[in-house]
Amino acid sequence: MGCGTKEPKITQICLAAIQRLMSHEVVSEAAAGNIINMLWQLMENSLEELKLLQTVLVLLTTNTVVHDEALSKAIVLCFRLHFTKDNITNNTAAATVRQVVTVVFERVVAEDERYKDAIDQPVPVQGNSNRRSVSTLKPCAKDAYMLFQDLCQLVNADAPYWLVGMTEMTRTFGLELLESVLNDFPQVFLQHQEFSFLLKERVCPLVIKLFSPNIKFRQGSSTSSSPAPVEKPYFPICMRLLRVVSVLIKQFYSLLVTECEIFLSLLVKFLDADKPQWLRAVAVESIHRLCVQPQLLRSFCQSYDMKQHSTKVFRDIVNALGSFIQSLFLVPSTGNTSTTPNQTGSNTSGNTGSAQTNPGVLGMGGGATVLPAFEYRGTWIPILNVTVQGSAKATYLEMLDKVEPPTIPEGYAMSVAFHCLLDLVRGITTMIEGELGEAEIVSQTTTETTSLPAQSSEQQDLQSVSDQSEKELVSRAVWEEMVNACWCGLLAALSLLLDASTDEAATENILKAELTMAALCGRLCLVTSRDAFITAICKGSLPPHYALTVLNSTTAALSSKSYSIQGQNVQMISPSSESHQQVVAVGQPLALQPQGTVMLTSKNIQCMRTLLNLAHCHGAVLGTSWQLVLATLQHLVWILGLKPGVGGALKPGRAVEGPSTVLTTAVMTDLPVISNILSRLFESSQYLDDVSLHHLINALCSLSLEAMDMAYGNNKEPSLFAVAKLLETGLVNMHRIEILWRPLTGHLLEVCQHPNSRMREWGAEALTSLIKAGLTFSHDPPLSQNQRLQLLLLNPLKELSNISHPDIRIKQLECVLQILQSQGDSLGPGWPLVLGVMGAIRSDQGESLIRTAFQCLQLVVTDFLPTMPCTCLQIVVEVAGSFGLHNQELNISLTSIGLLWNISDYFFQRGEIIEKELNKEEALLQKQAEEKGVMLNRPFHPAPPFDCLWLCLYAKLGELCVDPRPAVRKSAGQTLFSTIGAHGTLLQHSTWHTVIWKVLFHLLDRVRESSTTADKEKIESGGGNILIHHSRDTAEKQWAETWVLTLAGVARIFNTRRYLLQPLGDFSQAWDVLLDHIQSAALSKNNEVSLAALKSFQEILQIVSPVRDAEKPDTPPAINVSVPVVVGTTTATSLGRSFMRTDSIGERIGRYNGSEPPVITDEIEDLDLWWAAWNSWYRIGSESTRPPITCDKLTFIPSQPFLTALIQIFPALYQHIKTGFSMDDLQKLGVILHGAVSVPISSDASPFILPSYTEAVLTSLQEAVLTALDVLQKAICVGSESMQIMYPAIFDQLLAFVEFSCKPPQYGQLETKHIANAKYNQIQLFAPAEWVALNYVPFAERSLEVVVDLYQKTACHKAVVTEKVLQNIIKTLRIPLSLKYSCPSESTWKLAVSSLLKVLSIGLPVARQHASSGKFDSMWPELANTFEDFLFTKSTPPDNLSIQEFQKNESIDVEVVQLISTEILPYANFIPKEFVGQIMTMLNKGSIHSQSSSFTEAEIDIRMREEFSKVCFETLLQFSFSNKVTTPQEGYISRMALSVLLKRSQDVLHRYIEDERLSGKCPLPRQQVTEIIFVLKAVSTLIDSLKKTQPENVDANTWAQVIALYPTLVECITCSSSEVCSALKEALVPFKDFMHPPASKNICLRLESP
Repeated sequence: MGCGTKEPKITQICLAAIQRLMSHEVVSEAAAGNIINMLWQLMENSLEELKLLQTVLVLLTTNTVVHDEALSKAIVLCFRLHFTKDNITNNTAAATVRQVVTVVFERVVAEDERYKDAIDQPVPVQGNSNRRSVSTLKPCAKDAYMLFQDLCQLVNADAPYWLVGMTEMTRTFGLELLESVLNDFPQVFLQHQEFSFLLKERVCPLVIKLFSPNIKFRQGSSTSSSPAPVEKPYFPICMRLLRVVSVLIKQFYSLLVTECEIFLSLLVKFLDADKPQWLRAVAVESIHRLCVQPQLLRSFCQSYDMKQHSTKVFRDIVNALGSFIQSLFLVPSTGNTSTTPNQTGSNTSGNTGSAQTNPGVLGMGGGATVLPAFEYRGTWIPILNVTVQGSAKATYLEMLDKVEPPTIPEGYAMSVAFHCLLDLVRGITTMIEGELGEAEIVSQTTTETTSLPAQSSEQQDLQSVSDQSEKELVSRAVWEEMVNACWCGLLAALSLLLDASTDEAATENILKAELTMAALCGRLCLVTSRDAFITAICKGSLPPHYALTVLNSTTAALSSKSYSIQGQNVQMISPSSESHQQVVAVGQPLALQPQGTVMLTSKNIQCMRTLLNLAHCHGAVLGTSWQLVLATLQHLVWILGLKPGVGGALKPGRAVEGPSTVLTTAVMTDLPVISNILSRLFESSQYLDDVSLHHLINALCSLSLEAMDMAYGNNKEPSLFAVAKLLETGLVNMHRIEILWRPLTGHLLEVCQHPNSRMREWGAEALTSLIKAGLTFSHDPPLSQNQRLQLLLLNPLKELSNISHPDIRIKQLECVLQILQSQGDSLGPGWPLVLGVMGAIRSDQGESLIRTAFQCLQLVVTDFLPTMPCTCLQIVVEVAGSFGLHNQELNISLTSIGLLWNISDYFFQRGEIIEKELNKEEALLQKQAEEKGVMLNRPFHPAPPFDCLWLCLYAKLGELCVDPRPAVRKSAGQTLFSTIGAHGTLLQHSTWHTVIWKVLFHLLDRVRESSTTADKEKIESGGGNILIHHSRDTAEKQWAETWVLTLAGVARIFNTRRYLLQPLGDFSQAWDVLLDHIQSAALSKNNEVSLAALKSFQEILQIVSPVRDAEKPDTPPAINVSVPVVVGTTTATSLGRSFMRTDSIGERIGRYNGSEPPVITDEIEDLDLWWAAWNSWYRIGSESTRPPITCDKLTFIPSQPFLTALIQIFPALYQHIKTGFSMDDLQKLGVILHGAVSVPISSDASPFILPSYTEAVLTSLQEAVLTALDVLQKAICVGSESMQIMYPAIFDQLLAFVEFSCKPPQYGQLETKHIANAKYNQIQLFAPAEWVALNYVPFAERSLEVVVDLYQKTACHKAVVTEKVLQNIIKTLRIPLSLKYSCPSESTWKLAVSSLLKVLSIGLPVARQHASSGKFDSMWPELANTFEDFLFTKSTPPDNLSIQEFQKNESIDVEVVQLISTEILPYANFIPKEFVGQIMTMLNKGSIHSQSSSFTEAEIDIRMREEFSKVCFETLLQFSFSNKVTTPQEGYISRMALSVLLKRSQDVLHRYIEDERLSGKCPLPRQQVTEIIFVLKAVSTLIDSLKKTQPENVDANTWAQVIALYPTLVECITCSSSEVCSALKEALVPFKDFMHPPASKNICLRLESP
């Protein structure tokens, strides 16, 4: 009533009171109706409008009594007030309307809450039911329904059904109300089908209808084309419509699937380039709202894209965004008033000074800050900060107050679209990856549960698994479809943005989006899309237009897929070439042809980091695209100049050639980080599963192959990225190395063979590092229990041996050395491989290689022999031997021989252990061989395995003994014989057989062959400045040394091991072979060899008994032999067969292996051995002493020591063969002795053999010859009668030697000089030697002494008598005796005389004894001649002979005459008459001083032989007047002699007197004076003799003749010569005895009668 007064004051008070009442909730439904009516009136009167609105609001909010018409009336009241003229009222009314609408719907919610439990089954709404029929709804819901329905009507410009009384209404306000209801109360619409129906039937058609002007409108199109003018799109409505659409899609998508499809298609269309700028902006904002709801997007995909005949809505949205972004770049936006000048500013610091006004550069102070922006082909679009990541905060969709379309700032649309893309990617990937993760966890748990309970029923498990997988399949299909739908558009847009981005943060976001997409595709196994995203990142990392085939091919495949967006073609835009980025590095491209430099910008580096990040975090899903990633990284690493370091990590290094890489400081700080990430990337490969790891390895291998191809044919620095990374990957995956070892090492081995040295070096570095790491890694199970793995790891090391490059081999060997140092103790079964590596080094591979390999071997021999399996010892021997044969470095060869010695020592010390192990192994092998049915094949097979080891060692040393280098041969030879000597006792007895035949004799054969064919050329020097001694300056001489050593060694073994060898079956054959070798060596034309051969001969002959006590085995040798006696024929033949060869040795060995046991040697066989030795000796002797047929400078003449040694062998040899030594053998011996003594010596050697000519010393050879004969004669002496017939032969031999004193023997045709005239040309060492005959005098004289001694012993011997030995002796002595002073040596004839006297003193009695037999008949004349030749020699004494000497010599003559007088003449009756006559004549001749009428100087000496003449006279006289004369003939002879004597004296005296007289004062010639003196002396001698004789022996006639001389003597007194006078005095004195007084007649008669 108060309000009805229409008085403002009252009205105000009343309204306040009503409000107070309402707030206390004391208003009934009826009262409420009244109140509303009252308010309506006030409204119509325009009173207290604000208070009215307030009251309505209080009424509706405080209680729920207002319903139906009342409610509708209240709402209309508010609407009416909204359209008043007053602004304040308008706004307040608008707010109230909004609040009232909200209240209405809030009531529905509250009502639903109340009846929540009751509403179980909502009654279905009939499709055709009247709109008013809302009978099913509860009161509040009904009000709301009616309200909403009328709002739709009003917006659609139709009359409302319920809000009766509305006068006017705006669409914008209506749309805002609709939006707020839909947004705030979605559950009302979703829970009540009536409301849902309204949505479908009223709201959606309304929206579509209102959109029509926007759809039809084309910006810039002429209106003439359509008859009706096209309605221009109206910003407020359009914007509000889009808000409604956003809400519809967001809240009611599930209800309005089909409608949403239309809305979305519209949205996409609004992005077209020909739509107004503001429309595109709000459309983008709307799309952004969708993009932040991934679940919604997923639903789109499921509802449209995955249905068969439906629009691909999701794909279109993404593509639309892409083409929207492209269009912004291509068409300068009309909304943007400023036209962008093309930005041409260069990036180099050189022209920053040039003032350029770019819209993006704001002048701030002096500096310039660049706004973040996109720039592409001159189009510059700034990036605005429009929204927070992940939320769609719209700007233009919120401009509800604007009526005119706003101007859109430049870059706004782009920025929103950009954020759309980012949010889209972020949303999708987060959602899908989350779901994927859940699925994986579920599947893992299910697999775990299935695997755990083994006893549960399998079907049940399978069931659960299959359900699970079905669910997963469905989800997977959705995920794949989403990705497939969006990736193309996303990639196109992102690539373009990446190319255009100039802002680091924007770039980072784009890259992150690409990265997450790539990872997602990878996880879903969508290879094409994954590779496409990765390619995009890769291209971003590299400079523009960089030629990298992997990427180009991928891009080509992509760009051919142009896809259409509703008839509109979108092409992949290729990146622009202009770069407005800061250049941070300049480097060389990795290409075959050298090109210019390329530049890397900071964006490239940023991309690179993304790429690294991708590989690091998502390596497991990269699969085949590792190729792309790694190829790109390789190129980047190359451009940045990173080089691999230890372990494969890349470090900044300098490029080798070309302009070196230029890096700015910015990137320099980045490099360590990059290299660190790179390393971490490969470290993380240890977390990849096996398949992914294989992908990574394969990618690296193919990269490496490309790098190898590029590096062929040039020596440029190759790219080592792949190799280094293979190494790194291998190192971190050691725990599962088996699965990648083969591909990894297989490839690295190929790299090692590459011609480019740097490439090879790294291949080897990687391979060896991996092997070392593999061996040191603690595997599970450890390597010692996993032999297969160990061999697998070591195998590539062995494979490296097939590569010939020395640098690789050095690496290989260094690796071996390190392995030995660290793992040597635990190599076990790997030893053969390691040793094989050392053994694979060939001589031609250079010194350093061999040295390194040898170092390894030394280490093995010194430290590791005990740790390796015994089966490998043989390999060690082989390898050590092979180093001995290397001819690069002598020291290595020699040291390796030392190693072989050490090895043999080791065998010796650990013999038992080794033998046990080898036997065990042997048994195993034997078993395997039997199972396979093959023979066990190993060297020296029948011998036991331990012996085989020794035999291998001996065989190796044997090979080294014939090495071309003398030092090696020498060392090897010494080692071989020392080892056999020191350790031979370990061998089985039967093995000695092999040692002798296969090792020693084989070696001797080879040495002999090499020595005989060796070169005689002089070797100037021994390499370097080493001088070679002349005794070793030809190959032949060097081989000689080897031959000597070898022969001596073999002989020593035969000597010391005789007791072992003799029981072997074929010792005698071996003996023969050995003798044959000695013989050929002795006859070689080399003094050194031949002499040594004889020494060896002596050595093997010194063996008296076969067994020495010290070495006697405990059991007799026969039992020692391990050939079984009771052997079945089968084994015997099989044993034999394996050996049968055609040669004799083979047969012998075959025989020996047969079943008969070896014979124990007996004396007979021993004798055979000795006779074999004698035969060899004879052959050597006869060959070596036989004079050469032709003589030239090069004739080989054996040396004295050789001959001496040869002859010295005989005595020892003779001891063993004397029992069968025959006359023939003696003859043979004689020939050799004679020959040996006749051999001359060269003048260079003579000073050493002969001290000087004057000393009478025997050479050792001559001593030896005499010793030999001495041994013989002593043996004959004690020997049997049959042996004694050899005496004469010995005499002949000795006498032959005696003759040498006067005529030295000739040696063939060789011209020899006498030793005195030979030149000792020591200086001209190489002049042809002159040959000097020896001084044979001492030898001949010693022989003569021996003859005399021997004759004294054997004179009466029958053979000696029979063979006329005495005659021969006399005959021989006659030679020096007749020469007398002409003898080469004075001593000779003196010795001859004394010997003759001795011999005759013994021989003459024997001769007289056998006078009757006639055996000595021929001796007498010989003896007479000998006396004659000696006493009246034709040789003259030397001029310098002293008086004393003459007297001595004369006394010798006197001795001879005395011998005649005592030994011959007294026995004249036993002596042939002729002989006695000859003697007399001779004495006669001696007694006469003057022998010839001619006086010659030669006869002067007779004056000196007074004593001799005297003795002759006396002897003559003695025998002349001897009363014992038996035959008248003898007396006659002596008388004859006297008368001749006296007659001659008379003549001489007469002649002298005559001459004296005639000569007057002149003195007579000296000769004549001398002669007269002699005659006078002879006369005095004669008279003396006559006086001494028995008077009855002197013939009266003789006296008469004597006295008759007296007158003549007196006549001589007148001579002038004092000498003659004194002689005359002497001659006259004796005549006093004749001075008797004349006696009576009878006295005279007495004188005359006899």
